[in-house]
Amino acid sequence: MTSERDYYDILGISRSSSDAEIKRAYHRLAREYHPDLNKSHDAEDRFKEINEAYEVLSDRRKRSEYDRWGRTGFGGGFSTEFSGFGFSDIFDDLFGFGGMRSAARRAPQKGADLRYDLTLSFEEAAFGSKKEIEIARLSTCPACRGTGADPGTEPIRCPQCSGTGEVRRVRQSVFGSFVNVGTCGRCGGEGEVVTTPCTECRGQKQVRVTKRLSIDVPAGVDDGTQIRLSEEGQAGTRGGMPGNLYVVISVRKHAYFKRQNHDIFLELPINVAQAALGDELEVPTLNGSKKLNIPAGTQTGETFRLRKQGIPYLRGEGRGDQMVTVYVVTPQKLTLEQRQLFEELAATLGKEVIPQGERGFFDRLKEVLR
Repeated sequence: MTSERDYYDILGISRSSSDAEIKRAYHRLAREYHPDLNKSHDAEDRFKEINEAYEVLSDRRKRSEYDRWGRTGFGGGFSTEFSGFGFSDIFDDLFGFGGMRSAARRAPQKGADLRYDLTLSFEEAAFGSKKEIEIARLSTCPACRGTGADPGTEPIRCPQCSGTGEVRRVRQSVFGSFVNVGTCGRCGGEGEVVTTPCTECRGQKQVRVTKRLSIDVPAGVDDGTQIRLSEEGQAGTRGGMPGNLYVVISVRKHAYFKRQNHDIFLELPINVAQAALGDELEVPTLNGSKKLNIPAGTQTGETFRLRKQGIPYLRGEGRGDQMVTVYVVTPQKLTLEQRQLFEELAATLGKEVIPQGERGFFDRLKEVLR
């Protein structure tokens, strides 16, 4: 139930008090009688009474009507919708609520980050490369410079919310008064409206543009490596910084090289004679052909290391190695001479299983081939 006391008496001020004096009195009393801080039995009623008085006296039109007609001009109550400074201002002082949300909406906002997927060849990822890409993004309108207003005009203060970006509605219930704070529908929380929209962006403050960028891909990148291009993302709003552009790398498979961290792997087929007698071979690497000595008696699956023939380190000096794994290829088609030689070898080997440590296959093969 609302009080019938004079609003000026409730706030403890005179009828000639200025707007600033009314506001100061309200702040002082609201802090004193807020139910969360004052546990006396009449604190809640006093708090409602104080807010009712302030809601009328802080509005010049309502105050004028009150001064002429008293409470009769308000039908014994007060309005349920108001904008600007009012009920929630006490929360600004006590708890930091109220205007914080509207202020956050109008604060500079950083633009969104963008992603671009870039595919490289195995060699480009290993040694680095320079790439040109095109990216479509939102940019601040150059005509209105992000105001949304036609050049030569300016946005105006929103008449609906008086520039606060919020509309507050008071709801009465059996439990008392409740304030519902919502975004202003007129300005969308901006606090200002554009009366003459920019013809370039149609009041949207941003335009879509396509920009060509040059990217220096460092040596040693791999699948999933991200390259950040600062401030090359979407434009910010209200003067905020642009977002970033993240270039995500994927690497095409090589015909015969495989990569593991900074090492690369190669499977090398050799014939029976090369495995038995040994050989010197030209092996492909990322830096051209390199010589590799295959020792006599090499078995399938043996791995040889070519140092510093792998992938350069992405951060720091040096590079990985190349690992060459050999496997012996059994011939499927033999000439008459080759068959005769293998038959001679087979005759010396016999059919028994020879345990390791005894005279083995490659020792007998060497004798036959000699």
